[in-house]
Amino acid sequence: MPLLFPLLLSLSLAARALADQNCSTVRPDSILLKADLAHGAEMLQNNEFKYSKRTYTYKTVGNLEIKADVYRHPSKEPRPAIMYIHGGALIGGTSTGAPPQAQLNRYMKAGYNVVSINYRLAPETKLAAIIEDIEDAYAWTRAKGPKLLNIDPDRIAVMGNSAGGYLTLMAGFRFNPRPKALVSFYGYGDITGAWYSKPSPFYNQQPSVSENEAFKAVRGPAISESLSPERGNFDLYCRQRGLWPNQVTGHDPEKERDWFFRYEPRRNVTQAYPPTMLLHGEKDTDVPFEQSVLMAEALNNNKVYYEFVSQPDWEHGFDFGSKEDPRVDAAIERIVTFLRKYVH
Repeated sequence: MPLLFPLLLSLSLAARALADQNCSTVRPDSILLKADLAHGAEMLQNNEFKYSKRTYTYKTVGNLEIKADVYRHPSKEPRPAIMYIHGGALIGGTSTGAPPQAQLNRYMKAGYNVVSINYRLAPETKLAAIIEDIEDAYAWTRAKGPKLLNIDPDRIAVMGNSAGGYLTLMAGFRFNPRPKALVSFYGYGDITGAWYSKPSPFYNQQPSVSENEAFKAVRGPAISESLSPERGNFDLYCRQRGLWPNQVTGHDPEKERDWFFRYEPRRNVTQAYPPTMLLHGEKDTDVPFEQSVLMAEALNNNKVYYEFVSQPDWEHGFDFGSKEDPRVDAAIERIVTFLRKYVH
């Protein structure tokens, strides 16, 4: 299955496992979790400070509650915030464990509150409604920020990885008011190119997924989080046949090219687009490195400030292993410096 699904699964399971550990058995450099029953929140601690996590419902569609995990800095002063959007091809994934723990710790230490959101998943929900979800999450964060979340509504950055990186880049022209800054990990600004709308040579090296097998996991009602491997099979089926745009949007990129224009960030960059940081590995076999190159060109052509961080040997999901690669740690520090300049 596509590479991000097992990464998301392992990350989420690790986060949940930490929540089940007794604090006395956790190493000093790990996250400690304990129940704060009086406030209905988890208190999290690293070796420097404590912060809290609480889950809210930011939107309800029918019987489906769409949630956001809010990590709150201990400061009493209103904090700048990072709205984080998880990846998973818009087909799978969850806010749990996103961003990766080492990154979360660094952003909290730098003084940010982090709002990690869920959104309805494709193909049960199509792209237009997914974009509505992230717009509503941003509006909720701004509206509830001052009193409920201790967030300054005028100091919000948006960040995400893979499909979450795509949604982050969409936020640059769809959110109102625009975020102060964007950070896209191996995201993309184009969903009609051959990389997505034609059969993938890379994924066709894997065993073929049949139509029946692909659709078994996606025939139910709308959902807003999942780490089911079967949904990964649906994504693989789409990539093997070049059907992702059709299945996720409900439109045909060959016959309805104009419809896709408003859902492709690189075609909607203007001088009003927020300062942007792009991070992408040149060995990415899931989202081509070229996607960030094209986005950088669009930003440059419209005189938008951007930074582009890459390494020739980084693959998809390179930031999930930051403790094993000091260059990733350096990249995260560069993000913190970037956010300090434009958000903090």
